[in-house]
Amino acid sequence: MKLPAELTDRLAKPFSHFLRIEASAAFLLLLATIVALAVSNSPWAPSYHQFWEIQGGLQVGSLNYMRSLRDWVNDAAMTLFFFLVALELKREISLGEMSRPRRATLSIAAAVGGMAVPAMLYWGLQQGLPGAHGWGMVMATDTAFVIGCLALLGKRIPRSLRVFMLSLAIVDDIGAILIVAIGYSEQVSMGMLALAGLGIAVVRAMSWAGFRGFPLYFLVGGLTWIAVDVSGIHATITGVILGLMTPARRWVSDRRLYAILSQVIAHPAGEGSGDTRDRHTLLAAEIAARETLSPVERLELGLHPWVGFVIMPLFALANAGFSLQLEALDTSLAFAVFVGFAVGKPVGVLAFSWLSLRAGIATRPPTLTWGLMSGGAMLAGIGFTMALFIAGLALPVDLLDSAKLGIFMASGFSALAGLGLLFHASRAPVGRR
Repeated sequence: MKLPAELTDRLAKPFSHFLRIEASAAFLLLLATIVALAVSNSPWAPSYHQFWEIQGGLQVGSLNYMRSLRDWVNDAAMTLFFFLVALELKREISLGEMSRPRRATLSIAAAVGGMAVPAMLYWGLQQGLPGAHGWGMVMATDTAFVIGCLALLGKRIPRSLRVFMLSLAIVDDIGAILIVAIGYSEQVSMGMLALAGLGIAVVRAMSWAGFRGFPLYFLVGGLTWIAVDVSGIHATITGVILGLMTPARRWVSDRRLYAILSQVIAHPAGEGSGDTRDRHTLLAAEIAARETLSPVERLELGLHPWVGFVIMPLFALANAGFSLQLEALDTSLAFAVFVGFAVGKPVGVLAFSWLSLRAGIATRPPTLTWGLMSGGAMLAGIGFTMALFIAGLALPVDLLDSAKLGIFMASGFSALAGLGLLFHASRAPVGRR
């Protein structure tokens, strides 16, 4: 028999579980990227591109809801990715480090700086050029690759840096998808948008009324996703909204669970279950054991492996491939992407962090030194997943390969430079960091 988990245990275990999956998923993501690059520069390149353009969907009479496999991955599967990101943000706000306002402000300020400065640098370099509309792709940090890099350093770096970087990455992922919904959506149908709003209201009403079965929520959420998609707004925003609406409070406390378990007795021998008091007690214990985890925690535990080990590698396979024929690439666009990530990200993260601390609206943990923050800010320039995602929405097809080259170069440089800075900072005496 174990003692009830204290609050610190309930927070640390989900956080550690999340980091382990992200670190492992980073390896698969890297492997899928290498495969996509290799195949797209091999004799099988035409078949690779043709495969992802295969059409699939629903067509009944005048209703035509068909799209390519790549679009299904980018629009539908990625909705689950953003749903998971929103769940983690909701848990951090409700239970984690971001539940402390001044501690949360540091991550939020760093994320805002890490979005604004890269976007301005990119736009300044591309102003008047065909790639100017792609400013949004340099705004987001790739959570999996950043956590994977931090995992390489093991216990050399404090938990405070991992919390800071995870919070920063989550906030700017949310910010980036909001930019997608506002800046990269098509002409909006207000009727379908109103229908989507009704779907969100139904989800809220179900939660208020006490519905606790996930299948019904997924059904209503799926219908809401279709309404948002048809409305002209990018449908992945549905995942963010529904994730932030998910309750983070447990229905059954530890004390109530142990009170119920104390009533459980051995199931009576005999055939069939019967409608007995013992049977009802066992069913109550089963429900209570499940409901000691909040809906946010249960959904995270169930979805995170699928997102990390299936959806993200699938996204990389569908989007990371491009031709390495440099003479056909727009080097000015690749350079703008590189500068946005490799220069704009660390400058924005550190400058806005310093300003928030200087203004007294944020606080910094003692173990989170400026040396460590500098290394983390450099790692924030790894923008792989969201950068590819937004590039596909913002840029014409003939500029995509150029953007991908800039994204890959910036991500590789930021990873190596960030790891080097963190290795040096973790070796320095505390007073000199």
